Amino acid sequence: MKLEQTNENNDNVGQVRAFGKACAASCQKVLAQIAAAKEAILAESREALRSQERLLRQALNEAEAVAWQTMYPHLVFPTLAAEKVQAVIAWEARQQSVRRATPVFAPAA
Repeated sequence: MKLEQTNENNDNVGQVRAFGKACAASCQKVLAQIAAAKEAILAESREALRSQERLLRQALNEAEAVAWQTMYPHLVFPTLAAEKVQAVIAWEARQQSVRRATPVFAPAA
C-alpha cells in the first residue's frame, strides 16, 4: 500500500513538473512573438518618426503593457501597437503643422 502511494506521488510530481515546463515554454514563446512584433513595428515606423523614436518606443511599451492584461497578449499586441503608432504619427503631423503655422517671433510694430 505504501509503495503504491509513493509511486502515485512520484507520478503526480512528474506531471506537475511537466506542466510547469510546458507553461514556461508557452510563456517564452508568447514573449518571443511580442518582442518580434515590437521590433518589426519599430523598424517599420522608425522612418516616419525619425525624430520621435523615444515617443515611438513609449507607445509600443504602453501597447505591450495593455496587451498583457488580456487573455491573448500575442494576438492583441500587434493591432494595439499599430493604433498607438498611428496616434503618435498623427500627433507628430499636428505638431509639425502648428510649428509651420505659428511664427517664432511676432512682427515688429
